[in-house]
Amino acid sequence: MNFLSHYYFELYTAESEQVLGCLLPDLLKNVDKTYNFHPQRFEELLFVHPARMYLSEGWYRHVEVDKIFHSSPFFITHNHALRRQIEPALAGLPIRASFMAHIAVELILDHLLLKDELVKPVRLYEHLDHVPRPVIHAYLHIIGLEDPSVFLDFYERFIRSRYLLDYAQFENLSHALFAICKRIWKFDVTADHHTKLTEQLLIYTEVHLKNYKEVFNYVQDRLV
Repeated sequence: MNFLSHYYFELYTAESEQVLGCLLPDLLKNVDKTYNFHPQRFEELLFVHPARMYLSEGWYRHVEVDKIFHSSPFFITHNHALRRQIEPALAGLPIRASFMAHIAVELILDHLLLKDELVKPVRLYEHLDHVPRPVIHAYLHIIGLEDPSVFLDFYERFIRSRYLLDYAQFENLSHALFAICKRIWKFDVTADHHTKLTEQLLIYTEVHLKNYKEVFNYVQDRLV
């Protein structure tokens, strides 16, 4: 799941550190996709400090949500079907349609949460800004990040940009999807690429994702 969908499962969490924790694995991957941390190995050090404990609890929830979501009939069905839907729109590009479909399902869910006002992204950003930076620095250093300052620089830009608000406009999803794909493949896109991809994503969403809320109930029912 993407950022706003993960936040959905922390809407009633009072602790800002837990909200950050539920996004932290993906935020770290945005900085360096090779990052691979296991905070459960450091619980003896992390859990002596309440703020660091909340970060870990959010992290664990993130992992569990993704595990349930990616094995759900909803994701498996729509991932395969959306791949077929968008494949013609990617003709001539090196992008693997299955990769983009995976990300697209998740971004569309974020868009729908915003559209139906089921999450408040401004409140999410308030939570993120509220977490003391020394707490984040200490947490990352304990779990094995040698220089947390690189992440913290990215974190400040992430908060300032507030780009998650852009997902409210459906036409912005293609820009996000192509930007993510450019981390893996080298290619140029035209306005026509954006138009064709947006058309196919919109058709699929309007026809097949009317009952998208069911997957959030599915995940919630299976969380410990």
